[in-house]
Amino acid sequence: MDILTTIASSEPAVWLRGSFWAYPLVNAAHILGLALLIGAIVPFDLRLIGVVRKGRVRTLAGILVPAAAWGLAIAAVSGALLFIVKPVDYAQSDLFVVKLAVIGVGLTNIGWVRSIPRWGELVQAEESILNPTEPNRKLRIAGALSIIAWITVLVLGRLYALTA
Repeated sequence: MDILTTIASSEPAVWLRGSFWAYPLVNAAHILGLALLIGAIVPFDLRLIGVVRKGRVRTLAGILVPAAAWGLAIAAVSGALLFIVKPVDYAQSDLFVVKLAVIGVGLTNIGWVRSIPRWGELVQAEESILNPTEPNRKLRIAGALSIIAWITVLVLGRLYALTA
């Protein structure tokens, strides 16, 4: 708890709490990051799991995966800045702790997807009769897990905001 108290009294935390514009802008950046992340990853994951059949995985990955990555980066940086404003309160919240755990699941899932050989085949190889472009079972499971994880993160974040 000493480290959290130190974080709360840091210059950036004091500035964010005291500035008329800083905190709302950081909060807006967090929402933008989440919108980019979820707005890009859900359609892509729907393609992976087969709910959406239009669009080549390779083409969609080239557009939606970078957008989701930028969204994740923006959400992570802005989320860290939001955290330093009230780190003790966040650390004591079960909702926040579970949210962090689910973020860990989402990040682990990203690593798992990248380790699946079929992923590399889908995003690198040209489509042909000899190379069908449909995801395999592991990628479909990963897509479903991704949707569940990132929407859960969103819901837990909103629940915490409403109950804090």
